[in-house]
Amino acid sequence: MEITEVRVRKVNKEGRMKAVVSITLDHVFVVHDIKVIEGERGLFIAMPSRKNSEGEHIDVAHPITQEAREYVQNEILKVYRSLEE
Repeated sequence: MEITEVRVRKVNKEGRMKAVVSITLDHVFVVHDIKVIEGERGLFIAMPSRKNSEGEHIDVAHPITQEAREYVQNEILKVYRSLEE
């Protein structure tokens, strides 16, 4: 799996959410609504989610392994930070 495109849409409002991102995988599959969040220990990503009937947020799509999660997060944050410069 390779991330072949990262599209960042910055959020111009106060709060912890800094951007909404779409990624394309291998030029053929897109994941929308990944959020860039400012946490206590720095930036991180939150995968797309929906609320279930109990009010819990459940990920709609997410990496299964820690290695895949780190790859996705690193690629997204690299592009996000390049827009800050």
